[in-house]
Amino acid sequence: MSRAEQPSRRTVLAAAVAAAVAGGSAPAATAATAADSADTATAESADTATAESAPVRTVDYRSWTTYADWRAGTAKGTRAVAGLRPGVAVGAPLGTVDYTDPHTKTTATWEYATWTSPVQKLAVPSTEVIASWNASTPAGTWLQVELKGTYSDGTDTPWYVMGRWASGDQDIKRTSVDDQTDGRSTVWTDTFAIDDASTGLRLASCRLRLTLYRRPGTKLTPTVWRLGAMGSDVPDRFTVPASVPGLAQELAVPRYSQEIHLGQYPEYDSGGEAWCSPTSSQMIVEYWGGRLTAAQLAWVDPSYADPQVCHAARHTYDHQYAGCGNWPFNAAYAATFKDLQGVVTRLGSLTDLETLIAAGIPAITSQSFLKEELTGAGYGTSGHLMTVVGFTAEGDVIANDPFSADDTAVRRVYRRREFENIWLRTKRYNASGKVASGTGGVCYLYFPARPTARQCMALAAVGVPV
Repeated sequence: MSRAEQPSRRTVLAAAVAAAVAGGSAPAATAATAADSADTATAESADTATAESAPVRTVDYRSWTTYADWRAGTAKGTRAVAGLRPGVAVGAPLGTVDYTDPHTKTTATWEYATWTSPVQKLAVPSTEVIASWNASTPAGTWLQVELKGTYSDGTDTPWYVMGRWASGDQDIKRTSVDDQTDGRSTVWTDTFAIDDASTGLRLASCRLRLTLYRRPGTKLTPTVWRLGAMGSDVPDRFTVPASVPGLAQELAVPRYSQEIHLGQYPEYDSGGEAWCSPTSSQMIVEYWGGRLTAAQLAWVDPSYADPQVCHAARHTYDHQYAGCGNWPFNAAYAATFKDLQGVVTRLGSLTDLETLIAAGIPAITSQSFLKEELTGAGYGTSGHLMTVVGFTAEGDVIANDPFSADDTAVRRVYRRREFENIWLRTKRYNASGKVASGTGGVCYLYFPARPTARQCMALAAVGVPV
C-alpha cells in the first residue's frame, strides 16, 4: 500500500479497476483542489529536475529460510526442521488458548507455540514494512505473524498483527486485523506505516514473531519455510528516472482474464471484477508448473471457465479487508504449491525486472493510473495488479493484464516510460485532480524453492537473497 492513501487501502486494491476517466495525467485543479496542486507543484518540479540522477536502492528485504536461521530465533514450544526445505514447526506446545473468529463468531481451543526472530537492524530506516511468509497449514492448524520494531528515537512499537493465516478456510477465516496503532505508526491491512514520515521518524529495526496453532491432542503442525520483512523508505515522487532498455525476451506465462469471472462467487469481493491479484498469481503459479487437482476444484461450478482462478480468489481472500488483494496472502498462496516460494518486495527500476526476466522469473506489479497515462490499457484504476512477462526489442513492457475481455486478449504491450512511471512513483493525480498515492514499486516474486544459480544471482541483484 502507499502512504498517501492509507485510510483507503480497501479502495486502492480491492476495487481493482475504476471507471475510465477523461482528461490529462495532471488535470487542472478545481477550486476545491487548487491548494493541493499548489502544494505539490514545487515537489513535482524537483522530481523532474532530478529524474536523470542515478537511482538509489531504498529497500531492505530480510528473510529467515535456513536451518541455521530457524535455530537462531527464540523458540518457545517450536522446533527447527532440517531437510531440503528447512522450517519451523510445533514441538512441545506451550499450552492452549481460546480464539474467537471475528468472522464466524465461533470460539475454539488451540494448542500453540511461538518462534521469534532475532532483532533485524534495517539497512534502510523505514517508513513502511511488509511481512510475508511461506508455510504449510494442514487442516486443523493455522498461524499468526506479528511485527515489533524500534523507532529511530529508541522507543518501541507494540506487537502488531500482520496476518492470521491458513491456506484453507475450514478452521479459521484468514484475516488482517484493523485498528492497530500507537499514535505514531499504524498497520493498514498488510502494511506497517509511520503515520507522519515528514517528522523524520523511521523504523530502525524490527523482529517478527510466529505463533503456530493446532487442534489440541493432535500431532498436526504448521510448518513455516520462509519468513521475511521488507522495509522501505521510497521518497515521494511524481516521476522516476528513466531506465535504458537492455533486454528483448518474453516468457511463456499462461494468460487468464479476471473479467470472464464477473458475478461468480460474489462472496469473494463481488466476483471477478476485483480479482486482478489472484488471477495474476495463478498465471505465475502455473508458469512454474503448479496445478490444482480435480478434487481441489470440485467446489467450483463446472460451467465456469478457468476454475483455478476462482480457487485462487477464494484462497487469497482476506475476510477483514473483504478482498483478494492482500499482498502477503497472495505470496503465501503461491507457496502452497509444491516447491514454490513467494515474497513481497519493492523493486527500483525496469532494469530490475529485466534482470529477473532474463533469469526466467516473471513478476507481478502493482500500479495506479489514469486512462491517459497508460496507452493501450483502455481504463484507469486506483489499484491494479498485472504480470510482467517480458520486453520487446524496443524495450517496451509485455504484460499479461488480467483486466481483459477474455484470455486471448490478456497479452498487452505497454510503453516502457509510461509503465515504469506509473509503477514506481509514490505520488500521482487522481481523476478529480487531487494528489493521491502510488505503490512505489511493489511487486510479488514467485520462484522455485531450489532456484538455479542464475536465478539466485538475479534475485540477489534485486535485493532478494535466497
